[in-house]
This record gives sequence, C-alpha cells and structure tokens, in this order.
Amino acid sequence: MICYDHNDPCCFVAPGYRRLTDDPCVDVTDPADQSFVGKRVVCDRQTVDGVILEANTAQKAWARLDVKTRAGYLHRIADAIENSDPAPCSVLLTREMGKPYPESVGEIANCGAVFRYFAEMARDDAGKIAGTTQTGSFQYSRVEPYGVSVHIVPFNFPILLACWTVAASLAAGNACIVKPAEPTTLSTLKFMENFSGLPAGLVSCLPGGAETGQTLVRSGDTHAVVFTGSVAGGKAVAADCAALLKPCVIEAGGSDPMIITEHAPLDIAAQGSVTAAFHLSGQICTSAERFFVHEAVHDRFVDAFVKHTRKLRIGPGLEKSEIGPMVSKAARDKVEGLIAQAVSAGAIVECGGKRPEGLDAGWFYEPTILTGVTPEMTIMQEECFGPVAGICKVASFEEAIERANDSPFGLGACIFTTDMAQAMEAVERIQSGMVWVNNPLIDNDALPFGGWKMSGVGRELGRLGLDAFRQTKMVMIDHNPILHEWWYPYPDDWFYETGGRKLDGQTASPATENADG
Repeated sequence: MICYDHNDPCCFVAPGYRRLTDDPCVDVTDPADQSFVGKRVVCDRQTVDGVILEANTAQKAWARLDVKTRAGYLHRIADAIENSDPAPCSVLLTREMGKPYPESVGEIANCGAVFRYFAEMARDDAGKIAGTTQTGSFQYSRVEPYGVSVHIVPFNFPILLACWTVAASLAAGNACIVKPAEPTTLSTLKFMENFSGLPAGLVSCLPGGAETGQTLVRSGDTHAVVFTGSVAGGKAVAADCAALLKPCVIEAGGSDPMIITEHAPLDIAAQGSVTAAFHLSGQICTSAERFFVHEAVHDRFVDAFVKHTRKLRIGPGLEKSEIGPMVSKAARDKVEGLIAQAVSAGAIVECGGKRPEGLDAGWFYEPTILTGVTPEMTIMQEECFGPVAGICKVASFEEAIERANDSPFGLGACIFTTDMAQAMEAVERIQSGMVWVNNPLIDNDALPFGGWKMSGVGRELGRLGLDAFRQTKMVMIDHNPILHEWWYPYPDDWFYETGGRKLDGQTASPATENADG
C-alpha cells in the first residue's frame, strides 16, 4: 500500500492507493480563506470501468465467505477506525468543507460503531422458514447480495454517511465503490486507509464529478446504488437506475419543520433550536428551516432564540468557532438570495442577515433568524441549506401541523412540547420519515433513516438498511420425491372438477393448487 498524500492525485482500491498521473486534476481550496489544500483527481472512464471489473471479481469471493468471517473483517475495520489518530483526517475534512474541527473529530469517532452493528446484524438472520403449503416440502427464503454497490456521498457528512451504507453492504456480501463528494474528496480518501485490510478490490473510492457518478450508476456491472444529495440529483439517479431496474436508496434532502407549542420549555427549546437550525452552518439535510411558533409564546421564544444565537462564534473551523464557512460561494449566494426575497416580501431580520466583518476571504454568513415569514415565501418552499431559520407565527397546534405538512419534502420534523398528547399526535400526524420530540437531530444505528415524499425513497441504518443491499430467493425442497396428482397430464375426472375440492385427501384441483400460474 502506498501512503496517502493529498497533494498526489490518486484513487483507492483495497488494499491501497493508486496514483493516477494521466487523469485530470483539480485544485482543492479552503472555504474559510481560499488557501490551497491539495489536488484531487477526476477518474476517467477507463479507470472507472477497470475498478468495476475488479470489484465484481472480489465480490464473488467475498459472498462465498461465511458470515462469521465477514463479520470479523468488519470488526477489524472498526478496530482500525477506533485505534487510529483521527486528527489528520479531521483537519483535512475541516479544511476542505469548513466544519468546526470538533465536529470533524466527532464524525469520524461515530463510524466504528456502525461496522460493529452491521457485522452482527448480518449474522442474525439469513432468511425465513415458512409454514409449508404442501406435505413433505421444505419451504423457505434466503437472502443474498446484489453484487457491487455504488455509494454517492454528500459533502456535509462524507465519511459517516459513507460508512452507514458501506458497512451494511459489506455485511450483506457486496463489494462497494464510493464516489466521494467533490468538496470532500481528500478527507474521504484519507479515511479509506481504514479499509486496507480488506481483500483486493472489495472497497474502492473513485474521485470525480457528475460524469464519474453517472458512469458508475449506468454501468450494467454495478447492481445497487445509494445517493445522498439534491432532489434534482436524486431524480437523475433514480431515473438511471429505473432504466436498468437497479435498486436504489435515495436521500434527497428536506426543509424540516420545527414546531414550538404553547407548552414548550422555552429556554430549552430556544437552545435546541440553535443547534437544529445552525449546526454545520445549516448545511444538514435534517436542519430545522421552517419554524411554526404558537402565538402565545412567539415573542418570548424569539427573544430567547436570538439571545442564544448571538453567542455563536463565527470563524474558520480550525479555530474556536461554532459557525464555519459555507462550502462554496454558490451555496452562500443561494442563501443570500432567499433571504433577500423574504425581506422584500415582508420578513424581518431579527439577527444576522449579512456577511460577518473581518472574514471577507471565506464563504461566511451569519446565523440568521427571520420573523414575519409566511408559508408562500420561497424560503419556506425550498431547501435553504444554510444558517437561516424562518419563523411563522401560528394560532394553534392544529395550524402548526397543517403548515408543517404543507411541503413537498418529508425528511424529518422537530417539536418542543411538555404536553404528551401533543407530542404523540405530532408523531402520528406529521408527514416525515423521522420525528424528534424535545431533542433534535440524533440518530440510532438500529433505526431506519430516510424520508417521505420528495425527500427520497428507501432507508439507511437498521434492518431496513441491511435489507437494502440484499435480495431474496424463495426455495422449495422436497426431500422425498413423489409424483403429485396435479402434475401433467391431468386425470380425466379433473376436467369436471368445480375447484376447491380435494382428491384422495392429498391435493386440490389444478385451479387452486397452481393458481399463480
């Protein structure tokens, strides 16, 4: 294995890195100050096709291993993650996309556990034995891998989200090819060192842009796809997969509601809302963007929300800060445009609403709270993906639920209340794949993560996350072969059967015995 150098363009194919001197390269710059970070390669079609071929070869051997042996490999990946120094990868991640350094360290620290979870989950069952429909027949289903899975990951949690699905796919018996997000290619490649103990070709990481992703998705030699990104990107991936009847899991973001009821613990709700809205500068698919606050507590909540928001420190992620730069100029431009539209339509800026002073070199924007927001404003209809919280005053809990559901998205939703009846009703009625009550944004390896409506299809994590990478096979075994009365040719008297009656106490007529054709 060659050592990883983020100034030396390469890809990763287990067990090591490959320098790609002939493929085109792109400079990577720090969004905090535009300083040079390294170079990333854009894999050409020949490189991609060659790695796909290697992955298919590796997968055939991997699938033949017993599940205990495969689990051992996954536990060794977890060991490598937990026993290595997270600092080099964390610094690189912060310099590439701007997240505060403690969050980079935390992202990596959470990766080992998911490999241990799926290592044991895959050992728990390999199918189902069914009650027989015919005497003497052993009838069951078994689960088998698809083959080679493609993992197109986003920039905001590039390492953790890759691990969520790579762990499940490996546990199911597949080979994996990761297509990292362009802004976080270098840190993703650095993290791949943890896979160096796997069989050759089993896990790969191929840098590139949309064309690289399209090549992987459209290949007839890849067999399942996971995509996290924009709605437009998710639709394109889903369409390409549909053309090949290829299974896919799509997580396409959201515009998550936050409901603050008249029974909310206001100071706790305000501090929780700061994290829900501004964590990672709002660049999280489950960020709270649309706030619906009961009129009885609206003003007090806004005051507390603004007070806690103003405590946040803005600056480069390697300094002491909670709010780092946005990932790109385009991302900041979008936020500024949405805020300008809202203000022109009557929204009021309670705090933020501008670029911070003294940080002109980077893509920084102050955490912003808007009041007087109305549901028809564009900022309440689109995913903002920035440090902005738009607050809409509501007259009742019922109105809050209706407003929360009035969106094409349905990824997650939050509510703060001490009224258990309200909490339970919100859980039942909100149209989203996840609901957080009094504690936003947490997840659990054992519970499914994913959205409703335009927020995507399929699930990551939990048993559903494992099943996303397994296909079933029905098996019927007669251990003592006999001739069956319903086999061809039919007895003459069967032509006069009315259906449903048994012959000699053994089988039904052909009309009922073989009704599924």
